[in-house]
Amino acid sequence: MDDINTYRAAALDSVAHGFLGRRGGVSTGVHAGLNVGVGSEDDPDAVLENRRRATEAVLPGASLVTVFQVHSPDVVRVDTPIALADRPSADAMVTNRPGLLLGILTADCAPVLLADVQAGVVGAAHAGWKGAFAGVTDRTIEAMVALGADPERIVAAIGPCIARASYEVDDGFARRFQEQDPAHERFFSPGRTGHVQFDLEGYVTHRLAVAGVSRVEAMGIDTYGDAESFYSFRRATHRGEPGYGRQISLIGLRG
Repeated sequence: MDDINTYRAAALDSVAHGFLGRRGGVSTGVHAGLNVGVGSEDDPDAVLENRRRATEAVLPGASLVTVFQVHSPDVVRVDTPIALADRPSADAMVTNRPGLLLGILTADCAPVLLADVQAGVVGAAHAGWKGAFAGVTDRTIEAMVALGADPERIVAAIGPCIARASYEVDDGFARRFQEQDPAHERFFSPGRTGHVQFDLEGYVTHRLAVAGVSRVEAMGIDTYGDAESFYSFRRATHRGEPGYGRQISLIGLRG
């Protein structure tokens, strides 16, 4: 599995986890690499093999659990393996069961992995702007607390996502965030006329800190700017490509 690029966070060094890029998979063409997106127009067998490789790279022998992501703040508690065909619609998961590997798929959105090592509780959240704005990380923390976690012990890491320099949005988008809290102005910087640049990673970091997370590690890796290492929905759109892959971020408890 040495050819799979696995990014790890120091904040989660005692937990099995990894933010995976696109290298090391069997997909070809526009999806070339470790595409794990079941909803992509890729060879289904290649996607399943990539998901197997991803699991073995982070927690060998574990059961990979993913959800049908819909850009919501919804969280599910995972107690047993969930078949791929039965995955619920949600954008975050929590568990206290060893041997279950929680997987979040992204292609510019922010993957967030969380853990309270003392309580033996982990969580994973898909924080695109819609989910982040609606409170997906807040609800993930609440679900972890319901399993015995303490916000002051929870540590979190934000993996590769689109960076401010690559994320142009219009002024109306920015106003929505500033109406939520005028202080959110700091997550936007000037762009071309009628547009600004949005710091998704900074906003998610802020939401985690306000929710009481003791340590947040933002990895500062831009998915848009590194085509060899990461899939990017926005880059594929700008290039007029017919499709795009999804990378996966994983966290689980060892048995």
